[in-house]
Amino acid sequence: MRSRNSQDRSSKVPQVNLTPMLDVLMSVLTFFIILSMSLTGQGIFDVDLPKVKDGTGAGGEGAEKPEAIERFVLGLNRDGAIIYQNEAIEPEDAIARLQTFLAEHPDGTVTLNADRTLDYAQVDRLLQLLQENGETEVSLVIE
Repeated sequence: MRSRNSQDRSSKVPQVNLTPMLDVLMSVLTFFIILSMSLTGQGIFDVDLPKVKDGTGAGGEGAEKPEAIERFVLGLNRDGAIIYQNEAIEPEDAIARLQTFLAEHPDGTVTLNADRTLDYAQVDRLLQLLQENGETEVSLVIE
C-alpha cells in the first residue's frame, strides 16, 4: 500500500521557467538586428547627409525592393573634397575610377553622398564633371 504523499510527488510534472531563456534569446536577437542594420549601408565618413521630412519619396512605402546591383559611391564632404572609399581623391582620379567601374559594371549605379552644408553649386560642379565623363544618371543620397 502506497501512502498518499508518494502518489502526489510522482504525479507532478516538472516545470521549467522559460523567462530567463527568452530574455537571453531576445537579447541575442536584438544584437543581430542592430548589427545587420549597421552593415547594410555603405557610408561615407565625414559627410552629413540631408534629412527627409516624410517617407513619401521614391524609396517610401509601396516602392519595389531593388535587386542587388553594384554601386559606385562618391562622397563630397563639407570642405568640397571628393571622397571614395573613405579617402580624399582628386577629380581626375575619381573620373578614372568611375570609367573603370562603368566598363566592368554597365548596369551599376553611381551615387553621390553630398554634405548638406555644401553650396548646391559645388554639388552641381561634381555632377557636371561626372556627366561629361560618361555617367548621365547619378543618385543623390539623403537620410
